[in-house]
Amino acid sequence: MGTTPALLTAVAVLVCLAPLHAQRFQQPVAKVVDLSGQVSVLDGDSGFQKPLYLGLEVKQTQVIVTGPDGWAKFQYTEDGSTFEIFPKSKVVFQEHPADWQHLLNIWIGHVKVWIQHAPGVPNYKNVNTPTAVISVRGTIFSVDVVDEDTTVVSVETGIVDVKNTTVPITNVPRLTDGQSITVIRGVAALRNPNNNNKNIIVGKAVRAVEQAVYEVIMQRRGSIGLAGSGPIGTGAQGDKGKTTGTAGTGTGGAPTPPSAPTPPPAPPPPGGGH
Repeated sequence: MGTTPALLTAVAVLVCLAPLHAQRFQQPVAKVVDLSGQVSVLDGDSGFQKPLYLGLEVKQTQVIVTGPDGWAKFQYTEDGSTFEIFPKSKVVFQEHPADWQHLLNIWIGHVKVWIQHAPGVPNYKNVNTPTAVISVRGTIFSVDVVDEDTTVVSVETGIVDVKNTTVPITNVPRLTDGQSITVIRGVAALRNPNNNNKNIIVGKAVRAVEQAVYEVIMQRRGSIGLAGSGPIGTGAQGDKGKTTGTAGTGTGGAPTPPSAPTPPPAPPPPGGGH
């Protein structure tokens, strides 16, 4: 009998902490700093898609979906890292809220990631796909989930470890600048350092896809660069979080109107001045 009040008190504390626990695991983790075309977030209650807009904060476990022309750039709240989600993609933000090293789970599509870190200080993050776990410490890399059985990882700069989660772990290939690997369900992820021609071709193809999307967006906006993301295709971050587009349009800044033509010179006075 003497333990009953203590048990009731413990239960009451847990009940009171439950909402706080839920809030802790629904914190905003990223914000939209640029977008173009059809980009939506899945509403957890209704299941319907809601369009994103500039400045919107995305919470943990939320799902982002891009349409055939959709592209968006997000900035991670914790450390300023950024990532771009390309057309026809579906991505979950921090699907495991208690694990702050877990950044994204890419179900399908193409994502490019810039992990920020202080010089000489690793910033460990994980990106998951249906067949792989990509572990990074501060780098620029791209992930293309072709389907539920195939993932392509391409590193622009830095170090990335790629683990095939569908086979017994025998080795974990490590990629560095310019290297790529294709992870296939049920097949050990091997990268032959002495014969990288195929992986080089894969990396070039990944970058070509990204550049093609950038060019389409550039043409759509009628400008020479993406708002807030630096020169097209360079990976420059520009001014973090700054955008010049109009919120909610997804089209960026409008083209600069042409300058007014110079007026013609005044006609000469009548002959002789008389």
